[in-house]
Amino acid sequence: MERQLIRDIAKNGIIAALYVVITVLTPAISYLGVQVRLAEILMLLVFFNRKYSFGMILGCLIANIFSPLGWPDIVFGTLATALSCLGICFMKHLFLATLFPVILNGIIVGVELAIIFPAVEHGFWIEFLIQGGLVALGEVIAICIIGYIFFMLLGKRKYFQEIIDANRNLDFKW
Repeated sequence: MERQLIRDIAKNGIIAALYVVITVLTPAISYLGVQVRLAEILMLLVFFNRKYSFGMILGCLIANIFSPLGWPDIVFGTLATALSCLGICFMKHLFLATLFPVILNGIIVGVELAIIFPAVEHGFWIEFLIQGGLVALGEVIAICIIGYIFFMLLGKRKYFQEIIDANRNLDFKW
């Protein structure tokens, strides 16, 4: 039992570190505007085993410390990730699981960006739709397209299931 706990902590640490490194090394596409945050692909690990939520949330929090937006991104970006992980945990279809980060980041980060960058010429709601739409578009590219294809190819492989201690049946639905 203690040995498994140590493994879980180590795996979550690796996930958090990967998230931070991928995000910080690609700042042009990880912060602001169309955020095709490649580290978000890791979000789908939560579909296979919910215990990886901790690594995702911690990784997002640390990566957002480096955001040019400061504390709002730390708070609201991490909140969006935490809520996305929670939603993904209860999904039975991988593709449907990809929609949680798209919708929640689009709404939460969209509101954040609309508040931080108020547009006088067209008002809050239009700015929210623009910013939220751009964030959601980036999530679609990273998670619904790249992440889905990646985990569709990798997810049914027995060695992958063993490495991540998948708690889903190998016959999960795509």
